[in-house]
Amino acid sequence: MKASDLLVKALENEGVEYIFGIPGEENLDFLNSLKDSTQIKLVLTRHEQAAGFMAATYGRLTGKMGVCLSTLGPGATNFVTAAAYAQLGGMPMLMIAGQKPIKKSKQGRFQIVDVVDLMRPLTKMSRQIVNGNNIPSLVREAFRFGEEEKPGAVYLELPEDIASEEADATVFTPSKVRRPGADSKIIETAAERIRNAKRPLLLLAAAANRKRVGKAIEDFIEKTGIYFFGTQMGLGVIDECHEHFLGTAALSDGDYVHCAIERADLIINIGHDVVEKPPFFMEEGGKEVIHINFSSAQVDDVYFPQVEVIGDIADSIRKLTEAVGTDLGCDNDYFKRVKEDVERNLTNKDDDPRFPIVPQRFVADTRRALPEDGILTLDNGIYKVWYARNYKARQPNTLLLDNALATMGAGLASAIASKIVHPERKVMTVCGDGGFMMNSQELETAVRWGLDLVVVVLRDNAYGMIKWKQTGMGFDNFGLDYGNPDFVKYAESYGAKGVRVESCESLLPILKAALDDKGVTLIELPVDYSENEKTLIEELREKTCLL
Repeated sequence: MKASDLLVKALENEGVEYIFGIPGEENLDFLNSLKDSTQIKLVLTRHEQAAGFMAATYGRLTGKMGVCLSTLGPGATNFVTAAAYAQLGGMPMLMIAGQKPIKKSKQGRFQIVDVVDLMRPLTKMSRQIVNGNNIPSLVREAFRFGEEEKPGAVYLELPEDIASEEADATVFTPSKVRRPGADSKIIETAAERIRNAKRPLLLLAAAANRKRVGKAIEDFIEKTGIYFFGTQMGLGVIDECHEHFLGTAALSDGDYVHCAIERADLIINIGHDVVEKPPFFMEEGGKEVIHINFSSAQVDDVYFPQVEVIGDIADSIRKLTEAVGTDLGCDNDYFKRVKEDVERNLTNKDDDPRFPIVPQRFVADTRRALPEDGILTLDNGIYKVWYARNYKARQPNTLLLDNALATMGAGLASAIASKIVHPERKVMTVCGDGGFMMNSQELETAVRWGLDLVVVVLRDNAYGMIKWKQTGMGFDNFGLDYGNPDFVKYAESYGAKGVRVESCESLLPILKAALDDKGVTLIELPVDYSENEKTLIEELREKTCLL
């Protein structure tokens, strides 16, 4: 068979369902081979970056490799941001790109960039296919590298002449791998530290958002009664309406939840690595930290755990649950008081009637509108912090935000992938006007695919997060304001519905109606970010810490 046929068969063998991307002339053999696949669907996008975001989100939601496709040169270089997004965020993603013939070319160096080397520092594996018979082994290796902990991005380049040559290799059967478990001695060491602690806290981070892990952690919490908090990418591991949930460390310090963190004498840190914005800062002589993860800690000035439990997280937590016992004698009185105060203060503007709308109100209304299993994806902006601290995720991977690369432009693409993966669930994306316009053309992709999708665009006509930082540093307002299109007409030009919110009271009914409607609905929502000037922390925070 042709090498391009073999590549499609190898991808089918790995269970690939979708390929997101934009082919070019160097991919035409592969595209023709893909046409005959009954298993893999091509999701044609309008930009390669968005295709990469979609593939990464597919990987995040399923734990399986998301796949995206581009042509050579500018097509492949448009994958760079998506590669970093997947690599830092721990999302399994395979990028496949074309290339000019490598045996003989009559076009000189036209469009040729060494993308293999370009991708090397951004991926777990970056290779060019130089022989069709190497395809089965390279694909198997790519999937192994991309999906094993910590998941990330891989890159394969298929030159035009290799794609068209004959190959007679056969695909490899994917092997079953069981993650190694933690050593029994380190389990007992960690259990002893927990038993001796007076005010331990549990931290749930990105790697805790894996299959089987949530149930093990829930059992641990129920048995020990330990209070817990999360990072932005650990949202929803345990239902955040749980009576022991203290909140999300949306900021590195100084927020309400940090009152509890400051008083803790031990933090059991499940699934965090330093690629995510620090949820707290360690100091010499301060609280101890137990690091529980698939791999050892990356030590730096703010993170240097005293105990490391390395291995399959679910297995480690189950063993730790058995070893710790139930009579811990923890002093949770302070945490209970903090939780009451945090709940009261974080919800005190849920019904604020001001318009343009304030962040607390639009966060509350999106939570009211979405069901427990509804998926909300965010782009990147100041509203992300408000959602991280005020929106309670009821299930894993139902609030998708990026706290690793923290790139703009991913929100809409992530929502499209989420709806493709979970067509039976309600999906909404919330984007700032700046981030939305970076990949807004993917509205056409959503309309073409017949997706039922709600797109909320927060309009403040500025790069709001940077403006907040600029003000906080005492600088004059400069260089961050811009104009916007009429978003209602913009949506309609793509064949979507467009709605503009005119009052605070109308937002929730509009959200509910859009979620129940068919097709793509864009909701333009004017926002008032004057609350940001309080740096997201009110004076009551000091009173909370003095409880």
